[in-house]
Amino acid sequence: MSVLHKNKVTKIQSSYVLEQERKEKRAMQRRRIAIIRFTLLSGILLALSSVLLYTLISQSANIEAKIEEKQKLEHKLEKLEKKERQLKEEIKKLNDDEYITELARKNYFLSKEGEIIFTVPEE
Repeated sequence: MSVLHKNKVTKIQSSYVLEQERKEKRAMQRRRIAIIRFTLLSGILLALSSVLLYTLISQSANIEAKIEEKQKLEHKLEKLEKKERQLKEEIKKLNDDEYITELARKNYFLSKEGEIIFTVPEE
């Protein structure tokens, strides 16, 4: 019923009422400014946290890739060090005359004087 009838009460035009209306307007403006500041600050913090989170995720993926690459390279290094040790042993053996004669007899079927070499087929 109040919707159909307009409010016919008039405001008192005193200095106190006008002062109170000004205070309400200032308070409303301050609230609006505070809401705008809060929204703006929230947006900035959200953007900043998004950038930092993206950086963190990309760096962790980068670190994982580097760790995997490091493990592969360490494994390759172990193989190469093992091959190096074998080659050094081979060099030492090649300086020995007995090893060279045994190698020549085995690979090139060379024999000593009066010796007969028989080759047996492998299975």
